[in-house]
Amino acid sequence: MLHEPRVFEGKRILVTGGTGSLGQVLVRRLMAGTDGLPESVTVFSRDEAKQHYMRLAFMQKRAATDEVIFENSRQRLRFIIGDVRDYSSLLRATRDKEIVFAAAALKQVPSCEYFPWEAVRTNIGGAENLVRAIAQNDLGVETVIGISTDKACKPVNVMGMTKAIQERVYVEGNLRATQTRFVCARYGNVLASRGSVVPLFLEQIATGGPVTITTPEMTRFLLTLEDAVDMVVAAVRSAHRGETYIPRCPSARMTDLAAYLIGDKPIEMVITGIRPGEKIHEILLSEEEATRTTFGAEGYYALRPMLPELGDPVSEPALVGDYSSADALMTPKELTTFLEGRIAEVVGQRYLEA
Repeated sequence: MLHEPRVFEGKRILVTGGTGSLGQVLVRRLMAGTDGLPESVTVFSRDEAKQHYMRLAFMQKRAATDEVIFENSRQRLRFIIGDVRDYSSLLRATRDKEIVFAAAALKQVPSCEYFPWEAVRTNIGGAENLVRAIAQNDLGVETVIGISTDKACKPVNVMGMTKAIQERVYVEGNLRATQTRFVCARYGNVLASRGSVVPLFLEQIATGGPVTITTPEMTRFLLTLEDAVDMVVAAVRSAHRGETYIPRCPSARMTDLAAYLIGDKPIEMVITGIRPGEKIHEILLSEEEATRTTFGAEGYYALRPMLPELGDPVSEPALVGDYSSADALMTPKELTTFLEGRIAEVVGQRYLEA
């Protein structure tokens, strides 16, 4: 499968958390057949309303008719209601699938701080249920790609802690389910994803402000949903067992980002203070991980697994220190150039947050 340009051709694919921001863009890419047309794409999530509207959008219908649900199983795009916390429903959804994108997660930092056990159940328990289902049953799954976050690197909040362990659960899955390749994709702030800062800023600007900034020093990595999907697809195509793919993406101060979005509108910025569990700067790779990091086949960083059974040590690391959003910040002019080619996509993605 490695390096196969039409990696999804004729494949049966499962996307857990497929009604989320990344999940919807990923499903749209899969259905377009850019990297090969799958035999089927199944969205597995617990939100029936989002599934309903996503189904209608792909069927190009404005309202449901009686046959919409009935015809679900006959479509290339299919929907299953379930929860990754429920082993039995996840097992049923995973049967006969060849590629699994594991995107289901609790990802809002403050929510995870106030409900840490719920984050553990979804982000860690869900990953364990998927590995267990594949390891204990002859499901025929070829590849699982776990969707991670920069907050998993040197985690200081519950969301990051649970996603850090989730990464390790998937890496260890290569030892339990030896016929399946488990890899991960870790990336930073996605401009248009649910709960991220750009949709918040746009909403605040649309209602006349103010735009809220937690601290003037705050920086974040920036990439679009399409950028994130590019890396996820590259990881499926090229990553070796146990590797975590990480993008090489720019970063910016949140004050500069807010200023660009505000433009010449008479809207002020207000400093509100750091939220529970929030970092001032994000890190995509720590200095400890840098010794295990090389360049992947498609230009992304490839973090090799710590477990010696899964590969040899990296002889020439791609990095000598950590990879932080505080480094190599874009100037306001560079940020303007970066966003001018992407802001239309960001605005267009806002329908995902409805």
